Amino acid sequence: MKVVLFFEVGNWEELEDRWEFKGGVGGLKSILVEEDISLAGLFDKIYGKLGLSSDTMDLVLSYSPPLNKKCSPLVLKDDEDVAALLAARSDSTCKIPLGVIVERTEVCAYEKSSQESSDDTDGSHDGFRDNYFDVDYCDSEPTNVGSSRQKLPVFRNVERTENDNGASVTQPAEGNPVVDPLLRLTGAASDEPVNVPTTEASDSSFRDGSDLHEGKYFNTKKDLKRKLSDIAMKGNFEFRTRKSNRSLWVIECIDPNCSWRLRASKIVPESTKFVIRKYVGVHCCSLLNRNANHRQATYVVIGEQVAPQYVGVEKGLGPKGVQTFARTKLGAQISYYKAWRGRKHAHTLIRGSPEQSFHILPSYFHMLEKLNPGTVTRIEVDGESRFKYLFLAFGVAITGFRYMRKVVGIDGTFLKGQYRGVLLVATAQDGNGQCYPLAWGIVDSENEDAWTWFLTQLKEVIGDTDELALISDRAPSIKKAISTVFEKAHHGACAWHVAQNIKNKFKCADIMGSYWSAVNAYRCEDFAGYMTEISHRYPRVAEYLENEVGFEKWSRCHYPGLRYNITTTNMVESLNNMLVNARDFPYVALLDVIQEKMSKWWNDRRIVAMAITAPLTPSRESEFRPRFAQSNGRHTLQLNPVTYHVKGGELEGVVDIFNKTCTCKEFDIDKLPCVHAIAAAHHAQVSVYSLVSPYYTKEYYVLAYGETIYPVGSQSQWDVPNEVATRVVLPREVKERKRGRPKTSRFSSVGEFRKRKNRCGKCGAYGHYKKKCNSQTGSTEGNQPTDVPV
Repeated sequence: MKVVLFFEVGNWEELEDRWEFKGGVGGLKSILVEEDISLAGLFDKIYGKLGLSSDTMDLVLSYSPPLNKKCSPLVLKDDEDVAALLAARSDSTCKIPLGVIVERTEVCAYEKSSQESSDDTDGSHDGFRDNYFDVDYCDSEPTNVGSSRQKLPVFRNVERTENDNGASVTQPAEGNPVVDPLLRLTGAASDEPVNVPTTEASDSSFRDGSDLHEGKYFNTKKDLKRKLSDIAMKGNFEFRTRKSNRSLWVIECIDPNCSWRLRASKIVPESTKFVIRKYVGVHCCSLLNRNANHRQATYVVIGEQVAPQYVGVEKGLGPKGVQTFARTKLGAQISYYKAWRGRKHAHTLIRGSPEQSFHILPSYFHMLEKLNPGTVTRIEVDGESRFKYLFLAFGVAITGFRYMRKVVGIDGTFLKGQYRGVLLVATAQDGNGQCYPLAWGIVDSENEDAWTWFLTQLKEVIGDTDELALISDRAPSIKKAISTVFEKAHHGACAWHVAQNIKNKFKCADIMGSYWSAVNAYRCEDFAGYMTEISHRYPRVAEYLENEVGFEKWSRCHYPGLRYNITTTNMVESLNNMLVNARDFPYVALLDVIQEKMSKWWNDRRIVAMAITAPLTPSRESEFRPRFAQSNGRHTLQLNPVTYHVKGGELEGVVDIFNKTCTCKEFDIDKLPCVHAIAAAHHAQVSVYSLVSPYYTKEYYVLAYGETIYPVGSQSQWDVPNEVATRVVLPREVKERKRGRPKTSRFSSVGEFRKRKNRCGKCGAYGHYKKKCNSQTGSTEGNQPTDVPV
């Protein structure tokens, strides 16, 4: 059944006791509609009756409810509102006319999404609002709502012509003016001539250069906003948001006289996909509206654009590099702080957030153990499930340690991320003199409890034997933890750290030559001679080395176990330096870098090992050959079947080729034949390579790197049991950082000095003072405070 519906075009006016609809010049109109007509069908009927296009005009349909009190008009928002209008018409004694407000705006009143609350609006809502008629009647004077609408211009007849370049342009036509349809309907027409906005390109207009079009889909609203921000920055224009909520996004050029605009909404309310409903891609705004500080160049957009620069690299662009990227690639001038935030956001996109790192840590360790058999991982939390410690030792490193000399260096370095902490490292040295990482740990700080926990896990991995030597600095926490955990292993001090303590405590850097000669002495007789020299010049230094440090901790000849030629923790410091750029990453991202580095090392060294043709590793072969040459011409006397007396050179030696010893002690400590042992082997017609420790051979080198370390892959590919995935690991509590730029470089070790370059206060150059500056004109830049490189 069909019913007659009356409507009138105009605006609502608020009177003292009611709202009254003031119609335009068209007067009252009628349409015939079905009783069950939908809102969309009703709009189609009215658009057709008025001869308007939905591409250029939007309608607001409303009516005054038949109540005996003043109330704001009701806006039709959905099919249920239409049904309520028709029901009220049938029950009312008077026929209720429908008020139609015609607007040139990108916001449509019948969008279902307009019922939802705004969630991310960054501009003003100049268009229609759901609360358009919500006013306070208590103290307000009657206002004319329609009078607040923007006065719209009149359009004269126009005709299309082509300019000299072949572009379409709009010219006024002779004859009577053509009134804008909106003004014609509302009766507000004027004879004032104006230019016609058009979507065709003209001399003063330009397209945004995008591939957008009506009907184009985006998976999420975020993807659409990212696309539009990129288009705006590259097209050198800005836009503002007219309306935005979970289901709708309406934007327009920042110039109110420009024709560029876009409206997009959800395909269906339940979906996340957005589709472009209306799009005008032509600009007619002035260049005066261009702004170097682009409003679309937010730190989020900058971070998303610059994020690919950080894929596969540890350091990437700094804040100043991000500023340059934004200026050259995006055409936007951004501040240093925004560049810093954009860089931080890019790091989060590529490496995850610190909080997420704690959440996925159990799953990450599970996948490492699954893909790398034999891998040992541990996570320690407190009573509130907050992170305390972690431990990681790859299975291939544990297996390969049997082919290493049993000397392990341990040390820690501070982390620079949000939750800070200390990275602990235990590493051996392979037969080629390269670092062989055994275990990694992250703890809150270098204290006795943390070291005890880490060394306990390490002991389970490498064992505890008399052959094992642990080398570290002389930190009391390490010393106590080693004595608590390891009963058989021997602890040695890093000779370099001892030297720094001597220089700082006794101010005697000139004695360092004698000190290092004593460190590297193979025979106790030679060691005693160097110590005598030290005691004559600096008795307090000799007393410090003997009583406070102990000869057995730093001297190679007095060490109770075997430390070979390893006297310092340089192998650990090398690993710390390798991770200098990754130490501010979230924990899982840091472990990813470690895994990637070790995977590359294992592969590269495996290739080198397989290509070796000599019996020994390259570094040992190069060390061995000069000794071989020096052995020529030595006089060798056989004392018994296995013992030989070798004369010649600065020092004689008695060699036991069965027990692999020599009185010069080089053969005993390094386990690499000395000059005397090589000469004895020649005399005994024994292969000199048979006297070399197997740790230096090609076979052990190949076996040490025979297996592969595999990455865990993308998180979407992980297969993790539910009990692991649901394990709760919360971030540790950290003290609030001090104000200002956080410190990212370590404090210098005791006795360590860094030479600072002098900067001229006149010209700003480095290497001389202002008094010795030869520059004729001073530089203002030189007077500005800057960081001095070290």
